[in-house]
Amino acid sequence: MKRAALSEFTKAMKDSHTILLPNMLHYHNSLLQAAFASCGYHLEILPEENNLPAYSLPYISGDYCLPAVLILGQMLAAIQSGRFQPDRIAFMEPQAGGACRAGNYYNTIIQSLKKAGYGQIPVISLNAFGKEKHAGFTITPKLLFRTIAAVCFGDLLMTLYQQVRPYECRMGDTQACWERWNGKLCEDIRAGKNISLKKRREQYRQIVHDFAGIPVEEKKMRRVGIAGEIYIKFSPIGNEHLERFLQKQDCAYRMGGFVNYAIYLVDSEREEQKLCGGGRMMQKGYDAVIRYLLRIQHDVNRSISEGNRFVPDGDFERMRELAEPVINKGCRTGDGWLVAAEVADLAEKGYENILIVHPFGCLVSHVCERGIMKKLHELYPNVNIHTVEYDYDSTRALRESRILLGIGGKNAFF
Repeated sequence: MKRAALSEFTKAMKDSHTILLPNMLHYHNSLLQAAFASCGYHLEILPEENNLPAYSLPYISGDYCLPAVLILGQMLAAIQSGRFQPDRIAFMEPQAGGACRAGNYYNTIIQSLKKAGYGQIPVISLNAFGKEKHAGFTITPKLLFRTIAAVCFGDLLMTLYQQVRPYECRMGDTQACWERWNGKLCEDIRAGKNISLKKRREQYRQIVHDFAGIPVEEKKMRRVGIAGEIYIKFSPIGNEHLERFLQKQDCAYRMGGFVNYAIYLVDSEREEQKLCGGGRMMQKGYDAVIRYLLRIQHDVNRSISEGNRFVPDGDFERMRELAEPVINKGCRTGDGWLVAAEVADLAEKGYENILIVHPFGCLVSHVCERGIMKKLHELYPNVNIHTVEYDYDSTRALRESRILLGIGGKNAFF
């Protein structure tokens, strides 16, 4: 593909422009907004709209994967809604890189905006590799530190919320606790308070204590684990509000946090540099980042374990071990071996039903998710493991019926 001309996000735009970010990390969004606000950026999450493919498909091929179609659709829908002025916004696109198309359609977004008549809108690539630089946007140590804090707090709140809400005695207690802590943490991150490693450990324990204090009813529920492609797994737009659907089915559900994925990305880049002969200083840099991320993951997991009622995500080193019998650790395309590790982790935690969700047309998912099913069934014969594809051309009813059949839901049919 011919490289599209880039509209620069200048230093002056930092004050005048609003940066719009696709809605992927539902539990983390407001915390990420606070982290960016603390560094002078006006970040907003793209609003949810109906029929997003209708906005994007006039400008891109229908062969693109669902995340590409939905994210571009969100961008164009936001412009055409009249809520935002095209001359006062920029778009931010998280870019993981690698062979996955979703990590490489930054250029496609720029070309599509130009075709639609919005070529003046800058598109900022959010990546950890220093690519696609803009004078007005820099990932400084301050921004990186506060973003990591936001992700850790978001993972913690998500893990506790999902383990308490299905069992709460009074409907709404878990949501109220989440909102209270989410609001406080946003204020702290925005002001730069209580975010040192020591202060965060104290906050972790307080959060766990408050969630543990919510009255619960011990009852047998269908337990459903969610793994799969990162966008479909986390984004309520991508998975058509899968959590809400499982709540209506009286399921206790859980998905792994984002921190393991972040470590996986850095680890994959480190391994690639080793194979390709990267410099010693670069290797040391990756090693230092991974050590730091493992340290903060350990802090979060230890705080969760101390709550007695709660079970933390598997730490990264354990996840690598779980994936080893299923798929080679050299498989780092897209979500790579991490999906197998997530499924194994959920199975070992007692989730008897596991959904591997991914977008239709995602070749990486067909290899790294469908391709591991036989081995997973051999290792965990008593666990119902099913893949669920999301596609803008198929109906929601059909998809939900497949989910119900996969988990043996109370309203399953056919």
